[in-house]
Amino acid sequence: MPHSWDPQRYLTYADERGRPFVDLLARVGASAPTTVIDLGCGPGNLTQLLAERWPDARVSGLDSSTEMITAARASGGADIEWAVADLRDWTAPEPVDVLVSNATLQWVPDHLSLLPRLVDQVAPGGWFAFQVPGNFDEPSHTIRTEIAGRAPYDELTRDVAVPSSHDLRDYFEALASLGMRVDAWETTYLHVLTGEDPVFTWVSGTGARPTLQALPPDLRADFEAEFKQRLADAYPVRDGRVLLPFRRIFVVASKP
Repeated sequence: MPHSWDPQRYLTYADERGRPFVDLLARVGASAPTTVIDLGCGPGNLTQLLAERWPDARVSGLDSSTEMITAARASGGADIEWAVADLRDWTAPEPVDVLVSNATLQWVPDHLSLLPRLVDQVAPGGWFAFQVPGNFDEPSHTIRTEIAGRAPYDELTRDVAVPSSHDLRDYFEALASLGMRVDAWETTYLHVLTGEDPVFTWVSGTGARPTLQALPPDLRADFEAEFKQRLADAYPVRDGRVLLPFRRIFVVASKP
């Protein structure tokens, strides 16, 4: 079921969402790449970091969302090439020195089977780095799943996009079997959130957005009311703040 993205909603927690990208990038050892691709660049704010690190490289930001690419073009980065592209069938016009995909692969079902083709896009001596959430057993996701599975929502949400990821070892073994040198790790961030319904604000911009968009306004209001209440119970406010644990999985692989 198709859905669209809201760049401004997504950027509500830009600092928190950006920190894993910085941590991922720190482990990429490319010194003077010619071509750098951000596959699933979103609103482009993090792609700017690639251009700053490698100012002599040709940097491109690709995303399947026209809304995200429009926002990226409007945000600046005149030296960055922006384009709408779907990573499921994207092919680089020439081998890439650095291929980065941040918080994108989780939206592609069976993305392990996509890794060999993505590795093929990387030049010898190049780097492939990605990060995906690994928190899908947390209340921020399980509550959405439980509510969406009940009537009257289930008929409308059955085919919506739902993110998922694999175990760290699965990614390691998949890439190592392709001859890549693999550095893989995971980190659990503890995000400190404030404001009204902060966890709902977070998930409604990402993982829960397709579900919410699938509902008509009247049902969406009822769904959101229950979702907000249950999230507030799962992530209570203490001293004016909410703590959101968020596990992320990182993989950096280099091609000999």
